[in-house]
Amino acid sequence: MSLLNDMQAFALAGDAATRGSYTFGSATAVIGNAGTVIIVEAGDARDRSSVWNAEEVRLLGPAPTPVRQRLVDQPWDRGTTAARLPVHLTARLPEGLVYLGTGTVAQAGTELRPGHAEHVLTDCVFRLDTPLSRPDLDRVRPSLPPSALPGLEWLSNVNGNRATALEQFITGWYPAMSEAPETPSVQASTLNLPEGLRHFYHLARRHPGSLGVQNRIIPASKLRTDPNETIIFGEENQGGFVWSLPWTPDGSEADPTVWFQEHGEPPIAEQEPLSGFLLQFALFEAAMGADYLALPHEPTAQQVRLLIEGLHPVPLRAFCPWYPTRFFVAPGLVLHVSDPAGDDSFSVWAGATHRSALATLADTAIEWNQFDG
Repeated sequence: MSLLNDMQAFALAGDAATRGSYTFGSATAVIGNAGTVIIVEAGDARDRSSVWNAEEVRLLGPAPTPVRQRLVDQPWDRGTTAARLPVHLTARLPEGLVYLGTGTVAQAGTELRPGHAEHVLTDCVFRLDTPLSRPDLDRVRPSLPPSALPGLEWLSNVNGNRATALEQFITGWYPAMSEAPETPSVQASTLNLPEGLRHFYHLARRHPGSLGVQNRIIPASKLRTDPNETIIFGEENQGGFVWSLPWTPDGSEADPTVWFQEHGEPPIAEQEPLSGFLLQFALFEAAMGADYLALPHEPTAQQVRLLIEGLHPVPLRAFCPWYPTRFFVAPGLVLHVSDPAGDDSFSVWAGATHRSALATLADTAIEWNQFDG
């Protein structure tokens, strides 16, 4: 990667007379008649504009109106046949600006704030036209060692004391919220619930992320019985399926069967009872909602074997009949593997609490849709 001074970088945007410079947070955008130059600070951060991975640079706003207009509203010269004006991406080091290459807006978020007539650009993701090499990525985004990764103490309790395993995993993975009045998501149900589900809601009081981001556990205060004497307590994010429990007024079954049901189809029993299901649900949602992801592109059976080679299998039967899923873990990392059709067409998703936890996957010979390590 070449090293530029500010004037060399600014010149990429066009003539000095046409250029405007706009700083927002830790980022600067220089807009001119020949293109746009984006400058972010080198380093590893989630709360400011930065190089996110080998393929992405992320900007965090709010950005000034001219930046939104250039990046989102008018990324090319309207009324002409001219090609899209290039966006040049750079990262600032003490010795100068490292040129990362050109990029394209892959995703942008805007919002209309009270009292304003125009939308504000809140965030923007650039996809680099040429991904960075590992040495170049380490130069502009040196990985900081985490203070601590969640451990695997819970794993030894999976087939001994699942309530303890669930509590150890949830409290280790999710930062605790300060004590606060109970929200509707965790307020006690008026129904006599199995101990395992009551324990889950108790944990969610201080760790609300455990209720799910892809699918969800229904708020306790909204649980109701249906005419078949079951409680629907979980649902898919688009309503494609639900999870339910058999229910009796005295709540006599300690660890009941969980029933999976697609819309309009008969219910199917989950392979694990409630105690195992809740741990599987927590693992699945932890990976889906993680800040740092590793998503391989159409992995083969051999590549899946390589990905899980250094990980610990979670000793539970497959989760979810719709897409039978197994879990593999390391400190700060949950990886789940699904083979919905049973024909070696695998789906793999890995999530981590810190990008350093993905290091064990970095050298796997595989094409990544996204790799945040």
